[in-house]
Amino acid sequence: MLSVAKVQRRNAWRYFVRGVAFGDGRRPVGQSLKDAQEEAGLPPGVWMGRGLSGLGLSAGSVVGKRELELLFGELRHPDADRIERERLAGGVTPEAARLATVLVQPVEEVERRDAIPLLGWEFVFRPQASLVVLWALGDDRTRGVIERAHERAIAKVLEWLEDEVAEIRWSSGRDRAKPPGLVVAAFRHFDNRDGFPLLHEHLLILNRAQREDGAWYALDTRRLYRHAVAARTLYTLTMTTEVCEELGLATVPREVTEGLRPVMEIAGVDTELIEWKSTRRERIEDALEVITDEYVKTHGRLPDERARHRLGWWAAQDTRPDKKTPSPLPQLLVWWRASAILRFGKQMVEGLLERCRAAGAVIRARVRPLVDTVLAAVDVAAIVYTVRRGFTRRHVLAEARRHLLETLRGRAFPPGLDDYIADQALARHGRRLTIPQEGRRAPAPDLIRYTADFVEPDPWFIAGTDGKPPRQSTRYERARVASLALQNAIRAARTTLPPAWDEATAATASAAGHTGDPHHDDRAAAGPPHAVDHPGRDTALTPRPAGRAHPRPAGRRRPGPPGSGDAPGVSGGPDNRPGDVDDRPGTPRCPRQTDRRHRSPQTQTRRSGRRPPCTGRRRTPGPGRRTAARPAPPAGARAAPPARPRPDPGCAAVTP
Repeated sequence: MLSVAKVQRRNAWRYFVRGVAFGDGRRPVGQSLKDAQEEAGLPPGVWMGRGLSGLGLSAGSVVGKRELELLFGELRHPDADRIERERLAGGVTPEAARLATVLVQPVEEVERRDAIPLLGWEFVFRPQASLVVLWALGDDRTRGVIERAHERAIAKVLEWLEDEVAEIRWSSGRDRAKPPGLVVAAFRHFDNRDGFPLLHEHLLILNRAQREDGAWYALDTRRLYRHAVAARTLYTLTMTTEVCEELGLATVPREVTEGLRPVMEIAGVDTELIEWKSTRRERIEDALEVITDEYVKTHGRLPDERARHRLGWWAAQDTRPDKKTPSPLPQLLVWWRASAILRFGKQMVEGLLERCRAAGAVIRARVRPLVDTVLAAVDVAAIVYTVRRGFTRRHVLAEARRHLLETLRGRAFPPGLDDYIADQALARHGRRLTIPQEGRRAPAPDLIRYTADFVEPDPWFIAGTDGKPPRQSTRYERARVASLALQNAIRAARTTLPPAWDEATAATASAAGHTGDPHHDDRAAAGPPHAVDHPGRDTALTPRPAGRAHPRPAGRRRPGPPGSGDAPGVSGGPDNRPGDVDDRPGTPRCPRQTDRRHRSPQTQTRRSGRRPPCTGRRRTPGPGRRTAARPAPPAGARAAPPARPRPDPGCAAVTP
């Protein structure tokens, strides 16, 4: 999990020194930060990032109060006092001596323009609730494994941000460059404001980075914020995978909010223990009910999906308790264990890890560490398109990481598989909307927008339960239906694998459905995978069915229920003319269907970016068409052979 907030006020450093650096408590006035942390038994903040060398700091060193004040309060060098004294001794004016310690631009100059200076970003990382329960009630070894996985996951996210995301800008954003690294201050906390377990880490990212020539410039904070979701999924995937592999555990989906994406929790952790740890949820739900009633009275209708998100945020802010006096971790561990035993009994608390291992062993025996990359690309592309319509690579990458977490259930996977699935989804199913224009700078790769040619299902209404009013299906629910229909159609088009693949007949990453979970049963209903990427294993390919087709009904086609195999874009027949056929191996031939949206091809193309209907001829690639080569598979995966000659040019859903 990850939450993001801006650091904007000039005195924001006081909040972090008095609160965040002191375990979300209030440090006594007049007491030094170091003495207060030692007295309360709290770990001190540490510096992180590859950009520390430009400031004379080192990774792992303790964050001081004066350093925090100068960097996140005034955007000055952390050793500004010494630099200013040396300049004054050299005979320069006080103004020039102070200006020599400023990173880029003084904060006062920004405020004189009636602008609010952005000093940095606060990223707060925390594990899933079940991992927090295991950390709080487990033994020392379990707690050490979870803490090390937490540290490594944060380090991996920070490395990814520095390598792939961070950019500095100058000349009003016209010029950009890649900085060597970021400047980050990290503070670890162990509990929430109610005193219950909540392992989390506050990362303060400075809004300054150094260029290769030594000059300091502001970060492109919009780019950093846009990649927050991809950073969150990378943290969750990395930490969950390491803990499950180290302790022999597995994950299961848990629905937190009706209609939204489930959270992958550790199998075997009781719901009662998760609710015991989540003390604020009941108060938030009570406040949300009151706020929703006021919304209905004001607007005369029920809130839509976006409005429900905003109302939930308001309810969380209204029920936020005041800060407390922090306590040392050994004292908190004793109190948490005693509280859980009094409420649930000694047997439930002491047998928690064994139950998790038993449940994990059952799931890991049924879910093998294999990934069907063809179905993964379809699943990712269909979900992202149905939820967003227009998307960029960061959206696809975040969904690819969610797919690995949901299907592998905590199993390890080859490095780079998430990027490979994202590239496959864009190359096979994405259609580029951003067209480079002559005389203008080419857009950055992360700003290129795509869409797809899937047909999403119509919304439907779901009856309310427990006195709740009926609600409309969410975008995620419609995306799941569209994805399952496409995957089932691809499975139906596959033929039986050769006998040499008998040893892996039941193996697929989507075989998570064999665990009996209703969220995954439909995904693994049609047998073995088509292409499996895994270290040390060859890629299994099915033969191409010659001239196989499915009948196509007249009119607009909608995907059927999960498991029906009735999917849009993968049907065909004698009356279908071949359109834009992709000859790359493993790509389903998806003819678009002519309906009233395509009656005016030129107007439709100009207004929405959609391609005109099929004309029966293959079109040559033009500007904006997908002409890039297929991305190289990650280490351990074997590339598919080139496409074989097709005996029938029909638009059937076929695979090599």
